[in-house]
Amino acid sequence: MAWCLLFFGVPRVAFSAPASHLSLPKAVSLPAALQAALNSREPLVVMVSLPGCPYCTIVREHHLVHLRARGGHVVQVDMAGRQLLSDFDGQSLTHDAWIRQRQIKLAPTVLFFGPSGKEVAKRLDGAYLPDFYAAYFDEQYQAARQAVGGR
Repeated sequence: MAWCLLFFGVPRVAFSAPASHLSLPKAVSLPAALQAALNSREPLVVMVSLPGCPYCTIVREHHLVHLRARGGHVVQVDMAGRQLLSDFDGQSLTHDAWIRQRQIKLAPTVLFFGPSGKEVAKRLDGAYLPDFYAAYFDEQYQAARQAVGGR
């Protein structure tokens, strides 16, 4: 069972919510997405999302869509998603299997990848406090950029 972490740390299952008009591309080939990011001297940001999770919508629409619009490299992987993706090692698996393989249990979770598909900054598990999420995100994004040689 997947959990959507509320801002104050109380986990609840998210069942449904209206579809967002702002979206991120679904991960298909993590090696290709990572190479494009590294070619721009940027980390690859991967958002793990749960359909219907209102906190996933907030993180996506208030942080990640805007980062992507400014040239950041961001893809989304869906909990319980049956879509196939190619992992950094070339293995083909579903979104859900990739999430389980990485032992991710909360949505939203944001990961930052660098060379060889290694995580280069601390994961952001859950949505944290809304007043501070932007600062937490910016701190980890800047650490990830520095790790891949970005400005």
